[in-house]
Order: sequence, then structure tokens, then C-alpha cells
Amino acid sequence: MSVLDKVDAATNLAKNNELQLLVFRVSNSKDSAYYAINVFKTREVVESKNHYLTQIPSAHVLLEGTIILRGLQIPVLNLPLWLDVHLMKDEKKKSNILICDFNGIIIGLRIMSAYRVIKKNWNQMHAPDSYRLKKDGLVMNDTRLEDGSLCLILDYEKLLSDVIPQAMVNILESQENIKNLEIPKKLKNGTVLIAEDSKTAQRALTQIFSNANINMKLFDNGKKLVDYVLALEDTSIIPAIITDIEMPEMSGFTVIKILKENLHSKKIPIIVNSSMTGDNNKREAEMLGANGFIDKTKSHNVIPLIISVMDA
Repeated sequence: MSVLDKVDAATNLAKNNELQLLVFRVSNSKDSAYYAINVFKTREVVESKNHYLTQIPSAHVLLEGTIILRGLQIPVLNLPLWLDVHLMKDEKKKSNILICDFNGIIIGLRIMSAYRVIKKNWNQMHAPDSYRLKKDGLVMNDTRLEDGSLCLILDYEKLLSDVIPQAMVNILESQENIKNLEIPKKLKNGTVLIAEDSKTAQRALTQIFSNANINMKLFDNGKKLVDYVLALEDTSIIPAIITDIEMPEMSGFTVIKILKENLHSKKIPIIVNSSMTGDNNKREAEMLGANGFIDKTKSHNVIPLIISVMDA
């Protein structure tokens, strides 16, 4: 049985503030770090030697080329090189390709080996300030394996924006989207709260709201946002809340559950902005009381969506 055969339904985990991570390594070196990715974003692991790699002229240095897998042409990204790990020719032959799905964008990440699948509570995921000191930091948060080893969760959205920027948020389109929109007074005068731990996504949202002249306040995780809202005397100054699903300390599903069950905050519209765009996640968010759901790569449409849920 492969490691990915052990994956449970990601939605059931997330609503319990849990997640499953596929732990892997990018090198066979003794001091090679452990990395992880939410299993919900993975499809399978294939052996590199079994797939012919077609190189693409003038491509980004991290885009090794494409492989054909079950009729799909899949770009392969050199994850080790992004992490400043240089694989030798024989290591590449022994390596694997982790097939991932980011918002419907199928890519392959070169890894050395899949280690195992682990289950964690989001409060076991930590995001030290040191990861946020650099604008271009690659690590978002970490957790510990059973033996105490540190396991790093990377900002895969940053990797995508670096290598395949056309697949990410279109900031210019966000400006077009609001040209003929009448911004409600409550939105214009209030402050939208956003829980998002990816620096890449934070920068995109900051630019979108800045271009629209709408105030916003960012939180690195859901717990910080919830604590802030529940401490407010007057929540009417909050026209809407935007939350990711995957965050350290507290998942977006838990954010929705807590705020929608609290009389103090239940009327604030909540929009999920996530790369976990499966129907189960959308259904779960709606059942918990979310007012809208948007694919993270389509965040340029978020302000029209806020206006529509405010009017509903």
C-alpha cells in the first residue's frame, strides 16, 4: 500500500481542526530536512525514471520540463533547486515526482522520496516570526515528527507565483472588476479582516484592497483573527471577514464555526479564500455558515463577492 492510500477525507479532518500531511525529503543527504504538504493537494507519487521529461525552451530555471501522465501534460518543478539543493544526475534518476493539484492546476514537484503520512491538529503547527522576517521566505510553518525532527511546510503558492505567475491572482483584473461597482458605505468606511498565512497571498490581497481604497487588517492565522473579533465591543465596523482554510493554530473551518455560533459576530459575512476548492470543502464551509467561497487563484474577484454577500 502506498503512503497516499492511507489518506482520509481532508474535509472531515479540517472541520475538526486537523489535517494530514505527506512528509517527504528532497535529498538522500543525512542532513536533509523533512518537508510536508497537505495530502489534499496531492494526487500520487511517480518514479522519475519511468517518465520522459520534455524540456521547454526559455522556460523558468525551476521549470524542468513536462511529462505526460494519463493523457495530461504536467509541468515538473525543481523543488530541490528552489530550496538550494542541487541533485546529481544519478540522484535525479532515483528521484520521484509528487503530482499535486493547486486550484485545478496540476503540477509535478521533484522530490527524492515520500516518507509517510502524518495526522496533526492545526494547533500543533507553528509559525515562528523568523519565517516572516524575510519578504521572500520559503517556509510558512512547521511541526514535529514523532522522533522530534522538525518538519517544514513550504509556501507552495510562492513557488507557483515564481514559476507560473499566469496561474496566480491577476491584480490588474481586480481593478477592472471594481471600475463600475458602487462600493457600499459600510465597506468603504469599515475594515475587512483577513486570516491568511501565505506571504504570497497576503501581498496579493493587500494590493487588491489598496487599489480599491478599502481598509483591511491582516492576521497570520485564524486564532489571531478570532481573538480580535471576540474582543471587539462593536463588530459593526467589520463589513466582512476573509479566511483561508489551511492555517497554523486554527483552521478556517474552525474560524467560521466559532464566529457564526457567537451572537457577537454571527452576522458578519465570511468568505473562504482557499486553494482547497473541492466540492466537499465548499459544502462544509456553507454548512458552517460561510457566505461565500472563492478559489485563491481567483482572488481578484473577491471585492465583487464581498459586495454580493453584503447585499444578500
